[in-house]
Amino acid sequence: MKLIKDKSFGGERPLFAEKNTRLENVTITDGESGVKFCDNIEVDGCHFYGKYPLWHVNKSLITNSYFAAGSRSAIWYSDAMTMRDCIIDGPKFFREMDGLDIGRVRINDADETFWKVRNLKVRDLTLREGTYPFMFCENVDVDGLDSDSKYVFQYVKNAVIRNAKIVTKDAFWETENVTIYDSILDGEYLGWHSKNLKLVRCHIGGEQPLCYVKGLVLEDCTFDAASDRCFEDSILEATIKGDITEIKNPRSGHIKVGGKIGKITIDEHILPPADCVIEQF
Repeated sequence: MKLIKDKSFGGERPLFAEKNTRLENVTITDGESGVKFCDNIEVDGCHFYGKYPLWHVNKSLITNSYFAAGSRSAIWYSDAMTMRDCIIDGPKFFREMDGLDIGRVRINDADETFWKVRNLKVRDLTLREGTYPFMFCENVDVDGLDSDSKYVFQYVKNAVIRNAKIVTKDAFWETENVTIYDSILDGEYLGWHSKNLKLVRCHIGGEQPLCYVKGLVLEDCTFDAASDRCFEDSILEATIKGDITEIKNPRSGHIKVGGKIGKITIDEHILPPADCVIEQF
């Protein structure tokens, strides 16, 4: 493997079409598309300051590297990528990719990050600020996520998420086949218009969660007191530990509550078959 070490590059496309190359302590200072149309690339201890530094890069390993705020839209159209122990300050990373394995990474501006990524594996990821991360992703495996970004996981298909803390707004809208284990989900309008959304041992906060969902399953979940008007127009099977403030107009299914039910609202706006069974155990 060719080695490029302790070098600095600027301008446009300085490392264009490199193959079977390892970059160590390399700095991309400015310009655009520092590493483009490359195959089998290793990157370790490098710093990226210019725009679009890694586009159309296939089969890559990126470790211990830093991406500055100016490196926006840094990694697009790049398949079979592994990233470990990196810090990212730029927005709009990771788009139109297949096969991304990312672990022990912190993204400080997660605006529009992870769009249309297929076969995404995430371990110990921190997301800060920004909107709409994980839009349109498919086949997602997450274990360890701490995020305060808004509107996360919209239009996601086929995802399993474990051990996450997500403080957000309007998360998991119009998802399909998503299962979440042992997580804290705090945000308004959680999971609206989704299909086959399953929550296991999760704590749910925020107003009007889990409405307009088809195939909703809850197992041993808990709710904040502020979570009102839950389950409107949803078809669900739910087992809830502890209290719930309000259940409103569930369309069908079965809800079992281990604690107190503050309020059950069934009014003229409930949709058929309107046969949901609500009980305490």
